[in-house]
Amino acid sequence: MAVPSVNMDNIYVPTKKKKKWQSYALLFILPSLILYTLFVIVPTLGSVYYSFTSWNGVSDDVRFIGFANFVEIWNSPRVHNALKNTMILTVSLVILENIVAIMLAVMVDKVHWFRNFFRSVFYFPVLISGIVMGFVWTIILNYNFGVINQMLESIGLGSYIVDWLGNPKYAMISIILSTVWKSAGYYMIIYLAGLQGIPQELTEAASIDGANGWQQFRHITFPMLAGSVTVCMVLSMISSLKIFDQIAVMTDGGPGFETETLTYIIYKVGIGELRQGFGTAMALVLFLIIMIITIIQVKLLQKREVQL
Repeated sequence: MAVPSVNMDNIYVPTKKKKKWQSYALLFILPSLILYTLFVIVPTLGSVYYSFTSWNGVSDDVRFIGFANFVEIWNSPRVHNALKNTMILTVSLVILENIVAIMLAVMVDKVHWFRNFFRSVFYFPVLISGIVMGFVWTIILNYNFGVINQMLESIGLGSYIVDWLGNPKYAMISIILSTVWKSAGYYMIIYLAGLQGIPQELTEAASIDGANGWQQFRHITFPMLAGSVTVCMVLSMISSLKIFDQIAVMTDGGPGFETETLTYIIYKVGIGELRQGFGTAMALVLFLIIMIITIIQVKLLQKREVQL
């Protein structure tokens, strides 16, 4: 039986030169890996240790107290209130940010004149830092000289003037609306990218069949945006759970504890009250909450994508 010949030209043989270049590639990666290890991995592992201590963040006295911080978190009414506020804020922002972003994306996609101008205008608030945005909206919502109250006064609706940031009924609403104003443009860009991938033939065929604008959006546009919806909702949820800048500037967690969230209580307790061990334990709890919610959300949204 004849043995078939083998063409040695088609067989890839690793060379010493390739291995040499791979070594060089590792050398290029090494500085970033060292920095990431020093500034991310090591502090993360240190945080796990400090969460089991009563360290105040300043002194050298680091006393191991076991699960005492986590027991206090479990039993603390202040933490329960912050968790409730965080969930209200997160659910509201995830829903409103995505609704507004989709509306803006569809509107910009339909515009034929000055499309880039409107896209830039709606995206501009994203470029403003949370601190600056907080100061701007604090001035706008000021009870004495704020733009909104001044407008209400000028049109004869002075009876509707309220202390937007000092009244417990309106403080959280003010933070939610101002955050939607800042963040919606970011998600609009993602939805715009999704809209560009929808074949025009589908909408044209639906229009010929007599479908109106809402029917086209409901049965064609929105289902085709399933991937973008998944990405935007996950990003919005993570961002909402970590919100800090706006609350620090606009309400300082008040009035009372009405707008205090988990991230803000971590700052107040860990830095303001010099309880770094307890604050670190809170940060770990928040990390676990974000991880669990993200996993559940991604699973549900991906299942929805398959169904659509």
